[in-house]
Amino acid sequence: MTDRYVVIGHPVAHSQSPRIHAMFAAQTGQDIAYDKLLAPVDGFKDAVRQFVSGGGRGANVTLPFKLEAYELADTLSERARYARAANTLSFAGGQIAADNTDGVGLVQDIETNLEFRLKARDVLLMGAGGAARGVLLPLLQAGPATLVIANRTVEKAVQLVESIQHGATGRVRVSACGFDQLPGQQFDVVVNATSSSLSDALPPLPDDLFAPGALAYDMMYGKGLTSFLAFAEARNVERLADGLGMLVEQAAESFRIWRGVRPETRPVMRALRKG
Repeated sequence: MTDRYVVIGHPVAHSQSPRIHAMFAAQTGQDIAYDKLLAPVDGFKDAVRQFVSGGGRGANVTLPFKLEAYELADTLSERARYARAANTLSFAGGQIAADNTDGVGLVQDIETNLEFRLKARDVLLMGAGGAARGVLLPLLQAGPATLVIANRTVEKAVQLVESIQHGATGRVRVSACGFDQLPGQQFDVVVNATSSSLSDALPPLPDDLFAPGALAYDMMYGKGLTSFLAFAEARNVERLADGLGMLVEQAAESFRIWRGVRPETRPVMRALRKG
């Protein structure tokens, strides 16, 4: 029988996941069906249980259900425990296993697709919400020299830094600050994990934020430059990237978890860029 998978969200109509996983399946010869599942805002757990009872094998989870997916799981990967959220669920033997592939998707896109090594770099992570928490552990494991978390509400950034488990930072110097404390600091990599691009807004950033040869990375994606990437381009940053590569790479990691094979991502990214 064809194995069934879904992406669960609210809303979910915009999701590219079915198209991505269909390309992965065709590429790897896997017999799967992948659909969208719109769950009521207050009905995520029931939607999951109904899907599992119908023979579902796994699910990707998008907003606003990643925390509920984490709470629903019987077993958690280290990445899910660290993020306190899950975007990948696997169903087998009456158990729900949860993982979070967002961070590995980000790091894979930066280091492999963009060929920009994070080791020994100075990294700024903008935002202290779920998106930032979801990528924090893989970013630390990539071994930057420093990681600064900046947020409008400084207390949230401080809390995120304080939540980092002992030993997870390795030799990385991690700190928190508000955006008003960024003047005078420069970074090799600036990752926008805020929701500002959704409203075409921008956190208050200094003009000298980017070190020479820096990478500006926005976890959001869409047609044209986000407000953050336009800000970086106007300050002569040549290396710009949106979150489409992260989207495909986190999906590839989910596919690997489910099917035991990691698909090639570049052809899929090219297809999505074409529309």
